[in-house]
Amino acid sequence: MTGVWPLLGLLLLVPLLLWLRQNMIVVLGCASAWLYWHYSAGAVGNTALDAWQNARNEVFLAIPLYVLAGNVMANGSIARRLIRVMSALTAPIPGGLALCAVLSCALFSAISGSSTVTMLAVGGVLFPALLKAGYERSFALGLLCAAGTLGIIIPPSIPMILYGIMTQVSITDLFKAGVLPGLFLALLLAIYAVAKNWKLREAARWDLAEIGAAFKGGVSALMVPVIILGGIYSGYFTATESAVVALFYAVVVDVFVHKQLTWRKLFEITQETVKMSGALFPMLIMAVSINIFLSEKHVPQMAAEWLGTVVTDKAVFLLAVNALLLVTGCLIDIGSAILLLSPLLAPMAQSMGMDPVHFAMIMLVNLEIGYLTPPMGLNLIVAAVAFRATFSECCKAVLPFIGILLVGLAVVVLWPALSLVMVR
Repeated sequence: MTGVWPLLGLLLLVPLLLWLRQNMIVVLGCASAWLYWHYSAGAVGNTALDAWQNARNEVFLAIPLYVLAGNVMANGSIARRLIRVMSALTAPIPGGLALCAVLSCALFSAISGSSTVTMLAVGGVLFPALLKAGYERSFALGLLCAAGTLGIIIPPSIPMILYGIMTQVSITDLFKAGVLPGLFLALLLAIYAVAKNWKLREAARWDLAEIGAAFKGGVSALMVPVIILGGIYSGYFTATESAVVALFYAVVVDVFVHKQLTWRKLFEITQETVKMSGALFPMLIMAVSINIFLSEKHVPQMAAEWLGTVVTDKAVFLLAVNALLLVTGCLIDIGSAILLLSPLLAPMAQSMGMDPVHFAMIMLVNLEIGYLTPPMGLNLIVAAVAFRATFSECCKAVLPFIGILLVGLAVVVLWPALSLVMVR
């Protein structure tokens, strides 16, 4: 069978399986079988062959390596040293500790590549400090949940690597494109944090001795984003190689230099990362297999041609896609959303004349907001446990921050140069 109708059937099958609470492996496996059945005369067995061939892709290694590096830095001293530097610089500014939280999350995002790791590493130190300094509990919860999502946009970002694998867009270009949108979102959060807490500050003036001591103790931590991003943007090493460098640097600094991690603790952190990778990689390999099949059969092109007969206006397409992604972010995690939707939506966007890198930023910012929206908002779930809050309390706390990020999304959608100026 050929044509677009089996694809439309697939678009009904996947939501049905998700509604039935099926595991993502089941969802992706059924999707693969459906496609092979309808487009390759029932050759369902080809799924296993594709999965085996794709498992050798070295880009996959970047994901567990970045997660492991981020966990090492979060459990060691690097995160605390970064926070001390930011705190020393922002103490006399109104709302300085809240500003410190935003800047610390932005900076740690450029190290960890993960939203939840960023939120936990920074929030573990600053949440009690914010409460002690007189900040509202609801504000502190919402700020840390929202600022933690910067790890999705500011490179190196694990969702960016996933998106690059699934759409064949250069991961280096995605890393470059994420810098300015990520900093813009951080700026919006910083402005709100200062404006809301104008009367709160930690000190009357800057303490030069503390600033000097913070920089002296934090120089090894501050060098991490310089080494990682500088190496990627200069072309000295690839995204996968940068993950190796980040991990090696983190281990050397926290095990040998500052001696904040024991070998036993490092082994435990590695075990947790291996468990996460064991859950993720079967889904990723299956999803890439589906993506290759779709490309070989020109299914995305057929879907794009069909879309062109239904939607001829770019603005209508963008409204529909943004609405779809915002709803998707409420229902499934960002990794699953990228695996399921990016191979279909990216060619459609390109057929509408959109730059593939710009569309990637649109999709990622949309799904970033999904980290804050119930019922599947990952940052809400993690924050409720980590900060001993109820889930409903976290949902209420993030409402103003969702509004701020929606403003940022609108700017990213309407101003392509913000994403593309560092790429082109």
